[in-house]
Amino acid sequence: MPIINYIKKAQDMPLINRPAYRNIIRYEAKVGGKLFGPVDKNRRREFFCLDRNTWVWHEEWSDERARHQSVTTRYDVRPNGIFKIQGDQPHRRLTSDELTNFYQAVNLYYDRVSNELKRLVER
Repeated sequence: MPIINYIKKAQDMPLINRPAYRNIIRYEAKVGGKLFGPVDKNRRREFFCLDRNTWVWHEEWSDERARHQSVTTRYDVRPNGIFKIQGDQPHRRLTSDELTNFYQAVNLYYDRVSNELKRLVER
């Protein structure tokens, strides 16, 4: 389970703790972005658990004309399924293959983030 799940929701935290919460999210996003291979130096990739029902995949890069590009995909975990929201498109339920990939990504995320945080604490 990501460490942010042990922390109260950001809006319930005193203002002094909100920067710590944001830093944890940023750290987890960076670790999560490396789960699926190396990230080019001209690209930024993040994958993280925002709250108990929301996962985010975000990627930014420059195209061949040096124009900034980005895509954000949000995954809403609901009792009746997991829904994908991307850009202006309507939300849709994950397909069977997407659900399998999502499940594997979440498990890998939990393992990697837990190990990274343990490593930081042991320093």
